[in-house]
Formats: sequence, C-alpha cells, structure tokens
Amino acid sequence: MVTLTILNFLLFLQTGLFAVGYISGNQLFPEPLSPEEEQEYLNKLQQGDEEARNILIERNLRLVAHISKKYTSNPNDQDDLISIGTIGLMKGIQSFNQNKGVRLATYVSRCIENEILMHLRSTKKLAAEVYLEEPIGKDKEDNVVTLQEVLENQEKSVEDVVDLKFKVKKLYEKIQEILKGREKTIIELRFGLDGNKPKTQNQIAEMLGISRSYVSRIETKAIGKLAKEIKE
Repeated sequence: MVTLTILNFLLFLQTGLFAVGYISGNQLFPEPLSPEEEQEYLNKLQQGDEEARNILIERNLRLVAHISKKYTSNPNDQDDLISIGTIGLMKGIQSFNQNKGVRLATYVSRCIENEILMHLRSTKKLAAEVYLEEPIGKDKEDNVVTLQEVLENQEKSVEDVVDLKFKVKKLYEKIQEILKGREKTIIELRFGLDGNKPKTQNQIAEMLGISRSYVSRIETKAIGKLAKEIKE
C-alpha cells in the first residue's frame, strides 16, 4: 500500500523548493507547458537533465490541484491531497516513457489519481479497490497500455538501490541535526517517519493543540530547510 513514506518524502525534497511554496502558500499554479515546450523538456529529461524534470513537475501542478478537487469533501483537506497528488506526479514524471506512445498528461493523471486513491484507502476514507491493470492509454501500435506495464519496465540498478539507501540515511541524519522541537515532530508525524501511518495537518493540529494553518507554516519551513540541505 503506497502512502507518504520516507521514499516519497525523498522524492518530494529532491524536486526542490518550488513545490513547497505552491502547495502550502496557496499561490497560483503556473500555466501548463505548450506541446512544443513539453516535448523539449521531455527530451532533456531523457538525457538526464534534472532541471527539466523539475520544470515538468512544476508546470503540471495545476493538474494535481484539478484532480485532488474531485476527492475533497472538506476544504481543510485540500492541501493534504495536493501534497499527496504531487507525490504521484513526481513518480509519474520519473517513470514516464515517451516511447510507449502515451501522452504525458494521460499517464501522470493516472499516477496522481492512484496516489490519492491509495492514500484515501489507507486512511479508510474510501472503501474502493484501485487496479494498476486499468488502461491508461494506447501505444503507437494501438495496443492498450496499463500503468503496471509501464512501471514494471522501470527497473532499478544496483547503483540506484545503493544511492537510495545512502540518501535515506543522509535524510534521517539531517532531520536529527537540523530540525528541532515542533518542526521535527510535525515532519515525522506528517510523513510517517516515526513508523506509524502519516497524519493529516488537521490530525497533527489536534494532537499538538495548535491551528492547522500553524502546522502548515511549520511544515513548509521544515521542508524548506531539509530541501536546501539535501540539494547541497
């Protein structure tokens, strides 16, 4: 069951600081890329350009906000679902293979939706099955492509696994070193770094006896600190 785990948190930090401001600062999301611009950045991403990956994520945040609205019954949950949907967007951008003949928007929309649905299932807010076998588009030969088929083709090398373990270790060290008091507590509760299920901002606010907006401000500040350290 996929939720906001330590690996997802690493993905979140590795995108840079831009996502934090949009999600927690209620800023207007940037306009989507034109088809020509999107293709340009996809080509750069295929060549290993990290900045191209960040731009593709940033310029698709509007899509996350649009999809998350479908599952928001309480306005106070909007920030939580956008954060979770952004994890799905990041995974989608990371695993997207343009050679499959599926449009980027089609593919990442399914990734965003699956991340939100699986989170809602984990918090028992939605008793519905999520199937990775659902079709997300067709390839150039008109064959149906499923999310599972695409994800299964994204195999990690031994070097990637070692690198990931190193980053996880570094992240835990930075959390202990940089974050103090409520910052550390909120990050651990919010992303399930204490071994328990991740909690929403509302749940944390109730636990700590503070407002949800205050939790959001502390979370934003803490993520900013960590993102800066992880990128250096």
